[in-house]
Amino acid sequence: MLFAYTYVPHKMEKMQRYVNYIFYQVWCRARKAGAYDLSLFDENSGLKEVMTSFAYDHTKEGDKFSTQVQAIYESFAKLSRQEIAQFKRWYQANNNIPKICANNPKTELVRYADIAVNQKALSDQLGIFFKGLYSQSLLDLVALRAKIGDIDDHYQIFMETNNAGKCPFCGINDLLGEYHSKREAYDHYLPKAIYPFNSINFKNLVPACHHCNSSYKTTKDPAYTPKDPARLVHRRAVFYPYSTAPHTIDITVELNKTDVANLTPADINLQFGPAAVNEQIETWKDVYGIEERYKAKLCGENDGKYWLIQVLDEWKEDGREPAQFIRTLTRQAQKKPFAECNFLKKPFLDACQTNGLFDVLAPVQP
Repeated sequence: MLFAYTYVPHKMEKMQRYVNYIFYQVWCRARKAGAYDLSLFDENSGLKEVMTSFAYDHTKEGDKFSTQVQAIYESFAKLSRQEIAQFKRWYQANNNIPKICANNPKTELVRYADIAVNQKALSDQLGIFFKGLYSQSLLDLVALRAKIGDIDDHYQIFMETNNAGKCPFCGINDLLGEYHSKREAYDHYLPKAIYPFNSINFKNLVPACHHCNSSYKTTKDPAYTPKDPARLVHRRAVFYPYSTAPHTIDITVELNKTDVANLTPADINLQFGPAAVNEQIETWKDVYGIEERYKAKLCGENDGKYWLIQVLDEWKEDGREPAQFIRTLTRQAQKKPFAECNFLKKPFLDACQTNGLFDVLAPVQP
């Protein structure tokens, strides 16, 4: 991840708090609380209003939500104290996104597949419920939206703060921002198809460009290496999207040929740093197809190849040496690394210079 987002508090966080209440105060107390009814929500007046509306207003999504909450309550009533304690640890761990990203060994990350080993029916119930929490048809229900607000409003406020205009996962693509009437999709950083309990946790929801979200990451699991299909031991660290500790990714480009006009991805070597975050970098590269995408960019007629043309043709016609272009680009890359892909443009042209392309083709001074 090239840079982290700034987390922006919003009214929509209340939905996660409602789910927390349902989990801890309703489901986890089911063994002793008796039959399910709306009095279980008395200690949370806002949620009780929502649940009462869902129970009596006969909206399809509201009915479904109420029915699922009750069904899971009845399943939890059959669990032992030890099993409920385990679920509490799992719930807490799956919602501690920073510790998951840091690969904290004490964090008991759980997947639906793990729950299904001993509780297949309950795993299926939880899957239907939590995957459906992010449904627009549910979030649009009047009774709920009056309490938690609107996700489009969240996006607009979010982008007013996070106004770089570029996707932080690739740095290549623009993001729709505060001046657009549309928005990007939110990616579930830990995929909601794999992990229960955090599908409406906004620390697990990150706007991403279409290519990062839908073409490359898709349902890849950033928490485990793909080399271990059983996902038993190969946990890995990953960049936390809302980290408050800034980092800078260093990129070095090496070219194996001087014929840039016929450059192919096989002719390019990319090196990434710093070493202190090497594990996070390797995860980022794997999940978002970074090497493939960056090499394709450098081979593009209107990207890498054009960057060289800028130096050798346009600046030559102005009577300036390539070194002047590089000095200007260096300042621009330091101030605005993601404008015009300066974070890639600078190391690529450095590689061209290292390979002697400027020395050979630079204008001869009188």
